[in-house]
Amino acid sequence: MNPDDPRAQRTRARLKEAVRHLAAQQEPATITMSALAKRAEVNRATIYLHYPDLDALVTDAMEDTVAAVARAAALCPLDAPRDRAPEPLSELFTYVAANSTLYARMLGPQGSARFSARMRERLTAELAGRFAAGHRPPGWEDVPADVHAAYLAGALAGVIAHWVAGGCPGGAEEAALAFWKLFRTGCQAGA
Repeated sequence: MNPDDPRAQRTRARLKEAVRHLAAQQEPATITMSALAKRAEVNRATIYLHYPDLDALVTDAMEDTVAAVARAAALCPLDAPRDRAPEPLSELFTYVAANSTLYARMLGPQGSARFSARMRERLTAELAGRFAAGHRPPGWEDVPADVHAAYLAGALAGVIAHWVAGGCPGGAEEAALAFWKLFRTGCQAGA
């Protein structure tokens, strides 16, 4: 199958929309291929022509979201004041809040391990790219840049998962600010 074929692209778009809709309604582990096929209005066999399994489809469906999270994290200016979260981070947490049920299910215990891993990978890559471009805070030369990026990416993914699961009180602004304070500490030498 040619992935550039417009029909294949439309089918994949319908499958991704269907899985996002179902994941917002129920735990991803409980989604069946039959329910997915029905929601996307395709044959079950069609799903397997495009994706080897449900987890691959879920990961692909959430790729734009993962990219948005990664870009927002990488755009945060490290010199912003500690008492106010930078705009990209506030926007990120606002976006996650608007889709909190989906994120809670995707990152929760019954969620997609592949999605969670992909989120950390993209965050790590974006931050490592930013560090390679010279936007790494000074004082961390004794820590490999990719390890520093992975540390910060894991922290953001963990805070988002904890917050959407109801582990942190408050709204998007409070969560963004709490994370920002921790993020800045993790970026400051000698912290």
